Order: sequence, then C-alpha cells, then structure tokens
Amino acid sequence: MHRPARLAVLASAALLLLSAAAAAEDVPSYTITIKDHAFAPAEVTIPANTRVLLLVKNLDSTTSEFESEDFHREKVVSAGDEIKVFVGPLLAGSYEFFDDFHPATRGHLIVK
Repeated sequence: MHRPARLAVLASAALLLLSAAAAAEDVPSYTITIKDHAFAPAEVTIPANTRVLLLVKNLDSTTSEFESEDFHREKVVSAGDEIKVFVGPLLAGSYEFFDDFHPATRGHLIVK
C-alpha cells in the first residue's frame, strides 16, 4: 500500500475510534457495587428507551457474575475489578439482575 493510502486508512480508523469514544461518553452511566454479596443500590432507576452503561464494581474478595435473563447480559467481574455493561434501550418495567455465582444476590433495573 502506498504511503498516502496507508495514511488515509489510519486517519479513517482514528476518526472511527474517536467517534465511538464520543458516542460512549453520551451514554448515561450508573454505578452498581457488589459488597458482602449484595448489590448497592439494589434498585437502579434508568430512563426508558435509552441505552445506558452500567459500571459494576466488585468490592468483594471473590469473583462474581453479573447476569440478567431479563435484559440478556452475563459477564464475570473479578474480585476488586470493574466491568462495563451496556443495556437497552429497554421498555418501561422492572428487570431483574443477579450474581450467578451467589444466586441470593439480586437487584432490579427500574425503567421509567
């Protein structure tokens, strides 16, 4: 590939990455922590018909698995780590999430 063509491809790729980063910044974010095998907050209210970012922080010393059959997400979060989970847009209602490794640990997204 000639140098000008290679530079054009690299410039296009950089613009795409910057656009994706800017789009991610426009997404409302909500933080959920896992501590002592409980979600805090256990209920998170988010807007209907809007894509949101859930930041799930595991403050426990054991690995957890953030999961929801209602909004179809499943992601492992190591002890002391944080994950990002994009959700939605969802219709108004209540959507359960839980820690699959500790099934008694439950929470809800309240979508309004």
